[in-house]
Amino acid sequence: MRKTLCFLILSFTFLSFSNSSVNKTTIQNPCKLDLTKVRGFNYTPAFIENKQKEDCWVRYNKSVIEHDLDLAKSLNLNQVRVFLRYSAYQQVKDSLAERLQHFIRESNKRGMGVMLVLDKRSPWDKDTTLRPLARQFVEFLTKAASGQPGLIMWDVMNEPDYPTTSKELTQKNFNNCKFMSRLFHELDKKTPITTGMAYLDGMEELADYVDVLQFHDYENTREKIRKNIDRAKRFAAKVGKPLINGEIGCICRANPYDVALEEFSKGGVGWYLWELMIVRNGWGVVHGVFYEDGTVRDPSIVAAILGFYRKRDANILPAVPDYEGWVTKTVDKGNQWLFDANASWKEGLDIAETCANLMESAELVAMRTPPTQEVKMLREGNTDFSALKVLIKKYIEILEPYKLKKKS
Repeated sequence: MRKTLCFLILSFTFLSFSNSSVNKTTIQNPCKLDLTKVRGFNYTPAFIENKQKEDCWVRYNKSVIEHDLDLAKSLNLNQVRVFLRYSAYQQVKDSLAERLQHFIRESNKRGMGVMLVLDKRSPWDKDTTLRPLARQFVEFLTKAASGQPGLIMWDVMNEPDYPTTSKELTQKNFNNCKFMSRLFHELDKKTPITTGMAYLDGMEELADYVDVLQFHDYENTREKIRKNIDRAKRFAAKVGKPLINGEIGCICRANPYDVALEEFSKGGVGWYLWELMIVRNGWGVVHGVFYEDGTVRDPSIVAAILGFYRKRDANILPAVPDYEGWVTKTVDKGNQWLFDANASWKEGLDIAETCANLMESAELVAMRTPPTQEVKMLREGNTDFSALKVLIKKYIEILEPYKLKKKS
């Protein structure tokens, strides 16, 4: 057991313990690695047009990669989980080794380790007679990447247990996972392997074939998340293997980032959120932290990554937007502007923006489309009094109930 743990941990020597890079020479006892400190992300560049057919390696862009890794560093993230398809190897084999090394090197510079994930669309997954291709592929990968000071782990297949519609397909995937695990252990004896299991049942079934246990979790209530965390930790303790979560955070599965991150952080399980970038032609409609320009869709995700969570207990103190009379004053000005035949375009925009700022800062509206964005679009467009009037009327209706009654 001790030998196994030391083997794993030595290959993780660059892991960030305090949100910064750890030099090998600073580690006194490498057998005390704490995987609860893993704060990672899955990565696909935002420019990817069809995630089902391509990954970042085919249209590799060094400047974009470095920019995105800087964004991750700004959030003190210390691990990156990135996919690599066999089809990419086929398309750009001559340049792939240099691209892999650049990615791992640039991640390592920023205190981030790299987990390279193999997709389950490889030809040998469907036809075992093609397994010699797998050996060639793994030989290429280990030669290109295993010596890099930043590669932490091989993920031999992502979610072999998903979807659950075919037991026959799942078993076939599992058999391929076992084969790939043995192959990586044979060809790279210093880098740990894992398998990105969608469910705990699969994680437990293939536990003997991995060095690090991994499961994904998109549950829709805190109770279910906590139960999965507890079950995973009990099993990890039973078999004596490290544990991580490879995917959390999904809007359309009722798995908010701030909720999932809070539960996994409190539960003491290292995590990789899905995913760093908002990929417009991929998962961007339900996943992602950053747009291409570094702005964010939901600041609560950023706060949760940094360890700050929304208050949800009984003693919440709601904001009072009219505390100094600004709601009343702005609503009154808005009504006057609406009935002024000579109303100024700029004055109307200023009223609308003031309304928007009051609504957003006091959290009076949903932020699916921020009111300040609606005003910004009017400012940057043509003079459209009718559209501005509609907007001000809408904002007045929202703000009216929050006017404080004057003391008599």
